[in-house]
Amino acid sequence: MAKNKKKLSKGNRVGYAFVLPALIFMLALVGFPIIYNFVLSFYNMDVMTMGQHTEKFIGFQNYTDLFQVPTTKTSIINTIVFTVGSIVFQFILGFLLAILFHQDFKLAKPLRGVLLISWMIPVTVTALLFKFMLSSSGGVINTILVYLHIIPKPLDFLVSSDLAMPSVIGINIWIGIPFNMVLLTTGLSNIPESYYEAAAIDGANAVQRFFKITLPLMKASMLSVIILGVIYTFKVFDLIWVGTGGGPVDATEVLSTYAYRLSFTQYSFSKGAATANILFVMLLVVGIIYIKLIGKDEVMN
Repeated sequence: MAKNKKKLSKGNRVGYAFVLPALIFMLALVGFPIIYNFVLSFYNMDVMTMGQHTEKFIGFQNYTDLFQVPTTKTSIINTIVFTVGSIVFQFILGFLLAILFHQDFKLAKPLRGVLLISWMIPVTVTALLFKFMLSSSGGVINTILVYLHIIPKPLDFLVSSDLAMPSVIGINIWIGIPFNMVLLTTGLSNIPESYYEAAAIDGANAVQRFFKITLPLMKASMLSVIILGVIYTFKVFDLIWVGTGGGPVDATEVLSTYAYRLSFTQYSFSKGAATANILFVMLLVVGIIYIKLIGKDEVMN
């Protein structure tokens, strides 16, 4: 027994030795910036105070000031709208494609590979491509829509305050569909075919098999895909910044672009940090909800 304990403790020490470099890396490059960002948000640091080293502790004043500015509330609402709008359609279309490519037909793998291209292209490049494609002056999408008589004249997709948000949501959906498709296809592959064969023998039709077998067994995979999608979409920056710059008139301003604008355009570093912390807390709540849901699912199983 004593020998087993010695072996176990020795094994633990070896394991900790392997984990330690990653832990140090995370603390240095992730943990410290997060902590420093929280500390910074409680000071009045801007270009003047930073240059003269006269920044003072002001507590929650930055947060109070932020919520008195309409742009803060607009950016929070836009972040939620952008995330929900993107995730709903990404998930539905990704799930439908996952079901399609889970079928055994000749072109399933090649087509699935082609669809991954939109996810593999850097987001900045995608944003630039769509910026040109959606342009009202010679953009290919406007040209096609006018040619097909779907619209009477070219539309300012990324310049109109009414169309800018739906446009960037549409771009993000195009980017995110392959991500959802691949993860959900993996989840479908983990369901044993014997379950479907047994259900078919018992007389269950395709719809019944989908709702009684596929959906319940895909619950964990679907939850993971949705939560990962929410986290990835919630903190989007490059797509919005390159595509619209947060405009027009804050129509697509989200928390990440607003934090960047405060910090590196207006040089209100503490307010930018406070905005980033609001985003961090919202994502933390999403993560806690995910952990709770996963925990309940494991208890039920």
